[in-house]
Amino acid sequence: MEQGPLSGLKVVEFAGIGPGPMCGMLLADMGAEVLRLDRLAPSGLGIERPRKLDLLNRGKRSIAVDLKNPAGVDFARRLVGRSDALIEGFRPQTMERLGLGPEPCLVLQPRLVYGRVTGFGQTGPLALAAGHDLNYIALSGALHAIGRAGAPPTPPLNLVGDFGGGAMLLAQGMLAALWSAQRTGAGQVVDAAMVDGAALLMTSMFGMLASGAHNGPRGTNLLDSGAPHYDVFRCADGEYVSVAPIELKFRAVLLERLGLAPDAFDFDDRARWADSKARLAAIFETRTRAQWCELLEGSDACFAPVLAPLEAADHPHNRERATFVDIGGVQQPAPAPRFSGTPAALPRPPHTADDGALEQVRQWGVEQARIDELVRTGVLRAGAAQAG
Repeated sequence: MEQGPLSGLKVVEFAGIGPGPMCGMLLADMGAEVLRLDRLAPSGLGIERPRKLDLLNRGKRSIAVDLKNPAGVDFARRLVGRSDALIEGFRPQTMERLGLGPEPCLVLQPRLVYGRVTGFGQTGPLALAAGHDLNYIALSGALHAIGRAGAPPTPPLNLVGDFGGGAMLLAQGMLAALWSAQRTGAGQVVDAAMVDGAALLMTSMFGMLASGAHNGPRGTNLLDSGAPHYDVFRCADGEYVSVAPIELKFRAVLLERLGLAPDAFDFDDRARWADSKARLAAIFETRTRAQWCELLEGSDACFAPVLAPLEAADHPHNRERATFVDIGGVQQPAPAPRFSGTPAALPRPPHTADDGALEQVRQWGVEQARIDELVRTGVLRAGAAQAG
């Protein structure tokens, strides 16, 4: 039984790192048939780990193709001609040099949504330059805003560029283009640049800058750890809790739960923020994280414990919602968001051997004799290129 709102959607993903695989995973989580085209030899792409732990490849099938061989390129073209969407994350002009750029692919499949994700975009003076998440969010203005007062900007993992500004922007753009193709019959190219995406995530902040609501150096404003009522505090056991009662009514709940008078703190007086934070820090150091959870969790104090990633799966709220799931013996975040009418199935784990990809290729319309010949000549191999 087909499951997920994207059930029946056919997507070819050219193997890459970071945002491309994440975008493919998001589509696969929602029920799309995602066929990943790997390199024949181990690629050295990304941070090395066993293939079964490369979780961005869950829910997909993979097949290794020699794209340096004209027969391999011809095979890829056949798949593209039978697909609804394509994902690639190479430098600009790489797919064109392979003969798999948008122009010939849209001839093969006029309704194709051709998704491209890069750091700097397909155009511009930096388009061909190498880079990673940290460079892209630096150029967007996002990195400068993240960090504590007097400290250098803090790299926020690779969440803002690769995954928020890259993968999710690409997925959103591709879904919009798929809707357009459904109405018009015409596909198009989606150019998702991580610099653009990271900048887009800063839209609200630009409004705050213009209004003066965010007007101080890094780490001195409401949302960047400057305010005493929007920060994390160390507990007696060395663990941390988060406190974020921005609104007056929520501040009142926090102060009441702490046993303090409503006027014990003036959180609106920036001149007193440093003193207020020191006083709150001294209070939170009097109890363990568990004790603070017992007092504050579930209230309108805008409170939550700071949990380690593997700890988060055991939290009662996350357990009840199944926010984390076990797939192939590996604990990981569940697909999101959730759909009432077309719920998605639990994804398959990443595979390291023939996972049915050859059968999927046949179902997409490639002749069995052609598949057999490509396998025999070494142009094609089912399963992952990497061991693990």
